[in-house]
Formats: sequence, C-alpha cells, structure tokens
Amino acid sequence: MNPTRIYDYLALSRERVMDAVRRLTPAAYRREFAFGLKTMGSTLTHIMIAEWYYIERLEGRTVPPYAEWPFQYERPPAFEVIDQTWREQAKRVRAAVAAEGDWNRTISYLTFPDDRGRRYYITATAGDFFTQLALHEVHHRAQVLAMLRELGDAATPVQDIDFNDMMYDRRELA
Repeated sequence: MNPTRIYDYLALSRERVMDAVRRLTPAAYRREFAFGLKTMGSTLTHIMIAEWYYIERLEGRTVPPYAEWPFQYERPPAFEVIDQTWREQAKRVRAAVAAEGDWNRTISYLTFPDDRGRRYYITATAGDFFTQLALHEVHHRAQVLAMLRELGDAATPVQDIDFNDMMYDRRELA
C-alpha cells in the first residue's frame, strides 16, 4: 500500500467534488439537509479541519483546544475560503505523508476534557492516523455527494470517483 498514492486519489476525487460545489449558488451551499453535518459548508469545513488535525498529530505537534482551531465546522467560512485554504493545506499534508518513514511508529497524546470532563490517553500508529484521515474524508465526502444529488438540477452531478477509475493505468485495446 502506498499512502502517498492514496492521498493523491483523495485530492483528485476531492477536486471533482469541489468543482461541483464551486458551481452552486451561496444559498445552495448553505442549504440544510436532514443528515450529516447539515450543510455542505459545515461538512467540507469538518473534513478539512480533521485532515489538519490528523497531520498535526502525525507530525508530533500539540493540537490546541478546538475553540482555538483556525476554523470550526459549526461556523463554516465561505466556499472560496475553504477551497483556497484546503489547496494550501493539501500541499503540506501530501509532503507529510510522503515524508513518513515508519507507518508503524506509535503516536500518543492526552486529549482535552470532553463535554463530560473525561480525558483520554490515545495511542495509535502513524498508519492508523493516515487511515483515519483517508476514511474520514471518504465518509463525509459521501454525505456531500448525497447533498449534491438532493439538489437535483441545481447541482452538477459528480461522475465516477472510484479509486480504480481514477488511479489504475488503462490502455484501450485495438
């Protein structure tokens, strides 16, 4: 398995989704749905900040409390801000993934208190962090795709974003 190639797939498929969202009106972007994080803005912000969080942990940085994060999904910025911020972040994330030399390396940290005051000592491998980053994006991206479908004619449909369609070498036979 090649984590850098997997991240490249995430970025390519993300771009197809972002292209569809880019064409929406601001009202459609902010429309509330009955599932997930309710809006495309909240969902995309959540995916982007989660990616930031996992890479901060992978690279050994201490993550500040959520209230101090650059963005919170409960107050998503305009699409243009997410789009530009994520493009810049993706360069750093890809470099971090490419630089990781030991996917079995252990990462541990102490959480901040949750809403009930509980704290946890978390231990996982670098590979676990990357796996969560990738699968978390796929999970929430599916919610954005469902939101786009519910918009019907107001949205441009996203075509196939399956890994094999985008990443396998294909040669048409004569």
